[in-house]
Amino acid sequence: MQPAVSQQVARLERELGVTLLDRSSRHVRLTGPGERVLAAARGVLAAADQVRVAAGDPGATLRIGTAPALTDRLERAVEVLRRDDPTMQTVLVDLPAAERLAAVRDGRLDVALMRGTQSVAGLTVVPVGREALQAVVAVDHALADRTSVTLADVAAGPLLDLDGGSDPALRDAAARALGDAGVCQPQRRVVGSVQDLVVGVGADPRAWSLLPAAVLAGTGSRRVRGLPLEPPVELVGSIVAPPSTPPECVRALAAAFGAEPS
Repeated sequence: MQPAVSQQVARLERELGVTLLDRSSRHVRLTGPGERVLAAARGVLAAADQVRVAAGDPGATLRIGTAPALTDRLERAVEVLRRDDPTMQTVLVDLPAAERLAAVRDGRLDVALMRGTQSVAGLTVVPVGREALQAVVAVDHALADRTSVTLADVAAGPLLDLDGGSDPALRDAAARALGDAGVCQPQRRVVGSVQDLVVGVGADPRAWSLLPAAVLAGTGSRRVRGLPLEPPVELVGSIVAPPSTPPECVRALAAAFGAEPS
């Protein structure tokens, strides 16, 4: 098998007139032209998959970028897509937000589900709905029995915030909402994941955070509860696709990801 692959690479090098692999060291590595050819090949293959998805070709595979905190909308979308085309295969790729966008850009993903992303240079961004954020507090928090709270109500305690790499949209939403409400939040602790955030809030009867209701429900924690905010704080959900994705495919994806719970 290996000699056959080597022969195919050598044949491609002769056809293109460039060296794709550096064979001078103990480890074979891509040359500069080799990296560019690989990126282009990935883009061509991704575009071909997108065309097959749009055409309903049996066996087409859709690679979707997501994160654990996006499970609810993702599950509904996959259900809609498979109902429309039972033969289509979906591959879910869990990546931080910035890496999700990079993977769409270089062809490793066909589409990514994002929060708070309304425009990205060189990519197609289509809003697919909004989700309200809730104030997350411990069950023994002084405000836990309220039917709703304001940011000023909870801001007396420390804010547990996700770091920038986990989900920057959630972090930015908290900062914007506090600024819009004119609330100063001097106490802030950064955590690395939604699970860390929920555990931290549950262990501190003064702490709080912001999460979408579906994300909080997905953690299964009994030590915290979510309280609706007054006035509401919302995040826009979007799908992001490369410009090579056929428009009919983008429309189908937007309809699937925008589907409401039945």
